[in-house]
Amino acid sequence: MKVVLLQDLEGYGVFGDVINVKDGFANNYLIPRGIALPATEGNLRHVKSIIQQRMRKLQREKEKAISLAKALEGLILEIPRPVGEKGKLFGSVTAADISNALKEKGFDVDRKRILLKTPIKDVGIYTVQIRLHPQVNVEIKVEVKPV
Repeated sequence: MKVVLLQDLEGYGVFGDVINVKDGFANNYLIPRGIALPATEGNLRHVKSIIQQRMRKLQREKEKAISLAKALEGLILEIPRPVGEKGKLFGSVTAADISNALKEKGFDVDRKRILLKTPIKDVGIYTVQIRLHPQVNVEIKVEVKPV
């Protein structure tokens, strides 16, 4: 029986794939659980329209990320922190701190998108990479200053 997948199914295919499975597997497992639909002309058109909607949404998100990347490009973010002897910070500067500083400047960037291998523990200027979209990255400078 030919079915069109509505979800990714490990070992069989991904959303939108038309696969050939045994009748019992389709009728007793895939179709009742909403994992697949019979591969009729109407169901194929429906899945194709869903795929097109997802592609348009991904394109809009990418365009939004590109415009945000252009705005962030060349930004130097200053973060003041209390400092002890020898320039060591009390605590550290984390991705959440950078995200909050960006929000104060008017940029809404989730902390999970900030790629910081380890927290910053010294005063200085650091280059931090931000992944706004799987295909859009931008680097900003973070200057940690003593208070």
